[in-house]
Amino acid sequence: MKKEENDDTDLNPQRRREKFTLICTTVVTALLYAGLIAWWHFHTPSIDLRVQAPGADNRPEGKTRSANDVLIGEFFMRYADETSSLQGKWRCFRGQDFSNVVRTDDKINLSDESYPVEWSFETGEGHAAPVIFNGRVYVLDYDEKLSSDALRCFALESGRELWRRWYRVPMKRNHGFSRTAPAAGEKYVITVGPQGHVMCCDPDDGKMKWTLDMRKHLKTEVPFWYSGQCPRIDGSTLVLAPAGDSVLLAGIDCETGAMLWTTPNSPRFKMSHSSITPMTLSGKKTYVYAGVGGVCGISAEPADAGALLWSIDKWQPSVIAPSPLQVSPSEIFMVAGYGTGGALMTVVKSGANWNVAFRERYKPAEGMSSEQQTPILYNDMLIGIMPKDGGVMRGRLVCHSPSDLHSPVWTSDERFGLGPYLVVNNSLFVFNDDGELFVYDILKNGLKLRKRQRVMDGVDAWGPMAYADGRLIVRDAHHVCCLKITI
Repeated sequence: MKKEENDDTDLNPQRRREKFTLICTTVVTALLYAGLIAWWHFHTPSIDLRVQAPGADNRPEGKTRSANDVLIGEFFMRYADETSSLQGKWRCFRGQDFSNVVRTDDKINLSDESYPVEWSFETGEGHAAPVIFNGRVYVLDYDEKLSSDALRCFALESGRELWRRWYRVPMKRNHGFSRTAPAAGEKYVITVGPQGHVMCCDPDDGKMKWTLDMRKHLKTEVPFWYSGQCPRIDGSTLVLAPAGDSVLLAGIDCETGAMLWTTPNSPRFKMSHSSITPMTLSGKKTYVYAGVGGVCGISAEPADAGALLWSIDKWQPSVIAPSPLQVSPSEIFMVAGYGTGGALMTVVKSGANWNVAFRERYKPAEGMSSEQQTPILYNDMLIGIMPKDGGVMRGRLVCHSPSDLHSPVWTSDERFGLGPYLVVNNSLFVFNDDGELFVYDILKNGLKLRKRQRVMDGVDAWGPMAYADGRLIVRDAHHVCCLKITI
């Protein structure tokens, strides 16, 4: 019988040796791995392990902090140096007189040609407004990749970033992050971050001066959509409304961060998205704040700074973003969104007492209202954009006399969203929330559209505008853009 071709008896000696070697190698390898596995399971190390005392490894202080233990302003980056001879200022939210009205000798370009875009830059998602001071632009930003708040400084003329002071603070996106405008002066620029972290830096070189964590030290409960309160500087005093467990308002030395005075939170208000507005009521310098729970007036005079003058709890929107607006020596106009509408309150001092009352309150479809932006008082005209629940006037620019908040003097043909508006001389600039700019002449009985320009394909362009030295700065949720609007 013929043998199979692959029978072992046909293997030559060389092939038999190779096969034997392969079998031996396989067996030895299997035994070695089996031994290692057995040793791993049954061997007990004899080394004496000791727990080392904290700090014995000489690790730098602060590296083991928890994610919520924020070190405000811990990082700094300088990118460039650039000097400027410009002296224009837009110091804070709504400008240095808090009116959102600019009166200037600058000649505004109202021709048909588009305004040139001088520069632009990208931001993290947010709505924080820029401020301008002596040729520099300051804006609060959030870097989502680094989970960090950042105060960024740019040159107004070139748009070049000069420096950045930042710190890590983990957050989740909630219609963006940053919402507040800084406050700038000769010696300091101050920010309030989304989580209530206050930072004061030198405006020239970005050096840290001092910080304050309002949640940690003043027990502030930050609103659901993060802090929208912009810092106020009065002389050399920073005025904040922490609205915490025990402190309603606080006055802080801008240079040192020392607490100068505090107002006890006896009304039990909580922090809103609204900002403090300085007013003079019945001859008394007053800080007026609309918190969650009501409206209050705090003395702004040195003799009794921080004293609670009055409060009223009959105005309690669930969400309030616009700031109080003084419309006469004794009247304050209030608006809020989400179905709240508007209200007019009177504040009059009688001897040692203050009489505070609401003259009228109404729903959005019944009179002038606003959801997000604070209306403008200009030449005894109240100008604003009606909210989406404003009835037939929804989305329109409207003008009312403070004496009649129900029958508009004029309305626009165009409809807008939640975007900002400001007045420069006699021109009304409106930035729609899709990134389109409208410029109107303000007439006694109406508006005249002078210019309509697509600036960007914007998304949620809600951040307030800023103006100085012939330049208008606008933003949407992701970009800041500078337009040259003068001749």
